[in-house]
Amino acid sequence: MPKFKIVDLFAGVGGWSVAGRHLGVPVVGVEWCRHACQTRRAAGLATVEEDVRKLSPSDFPTENVLVGHPPAQAFIVPGRHRGRTALTQVLDLVGRMSRRDDVGAELVHAEDERTGLVLEPLRWALAAIDEGRAYDVIALVQSPSNLPLWEAMGEALAAEGYSVASGLLRAEQFGVPQTRRTAVMIARLGGVAVLPRPTHHAFGKGVPRGEAGLGLLPWVPMGEALSRPHPFEMISNYGLGGDPTARSRRTSAEPAFTVTGKIRRNRVVTPHGSELPRLTDSEAGQLQTFPRGFPWAGQGVAQQIGNAVQPLLAAHVLAAALDLPAPTPQPASS
Repeated sequence: MPKFKIVDLFAGVGGWSVAGRHLGVPVVGVEWCRHACQTRRAAGLATVEEDVRKLSPSDFPTENVLVGHPPAQAFIVPGRHRGRTALTQVLDLVGRMSRRDDVGAELVHAEDERTGLVLEPLRWALAAIDEGRAYDVIALVQSPSNLPLWEAMGEALAAEGYSVASGLLRAEQFGVPQTRRTAVMIARLGGVAVLPRPTHHAFGKGVPRGEAGLGLLPWVPMGEALSRPHPFEMISNYGLGGDPTARSRRTSAEPAFTVTGKIRRNRVVTPHGSELPRLTDSEAGQLQTFPRGFPWAGQGVAQQIGNAVQPLLAAHVLAAALDLPAPTPQPASS
């Protein structure tokens, strides 16, 4: 019987599951989007198609590890009073939930549905504790704006006896061929929680890629992750520096921009500016470190890909959380 069995909340197309498969740890994913579930099932990933709010730890009695990637809520946006108000509200709810106050009615009537969804991992963690079968390990990831929430949840879990570590990770420092920052929280019972250590150098625009050194590998360029035979440039769909007419550019010798559900809008050109075919779904998945042959299915595949946890980064987080050997470079892209 495996030492660890994982239940993944907001499982999407299976970033945590692909990571678990690489590490030899079984994962069952809870996901309510039927299109993402189509992809999961095509990939042979254990799936429960349901709203996480309708389930609880008792529905997964053998799973002893909880992971999650709840929908992002933009808590901290410069100049946005609404974002600060949402953060204050959620942090207050974390404190009340840790005291076992009933906040169900407030979550149901919250102005933003994501307020309730982002707190589901804490509800599951506390419910498991109260049932006498606390999770051995909890790992959560989301956009950087979620870090204050992860820190607050970490304080609540520390009060329950967990060791907690949280912080920001840079995807390219773990072999992912794109630049993306991710807020991570790891909580452990009976051990010391630590974040994974980078395996690759950080990317800096205009800074030479460099060589392996100081125990770190060079970051991975997108041209190395894709099978396109010739150099190319990617032109971002998003404005640069607040100017909607300016567009960031990356060469195939650099990591990609953060992969989002709008990645198909990024232009791809030759070094001389001639148009090339835009990224396919398979290529976008490869930049997220899904395998080349991953069977994307259902509608809105680009959005499925953009919403996914990167399997390679997830594998590093799981390895650190479960005290397993770190994954070898790019296990999910082969």
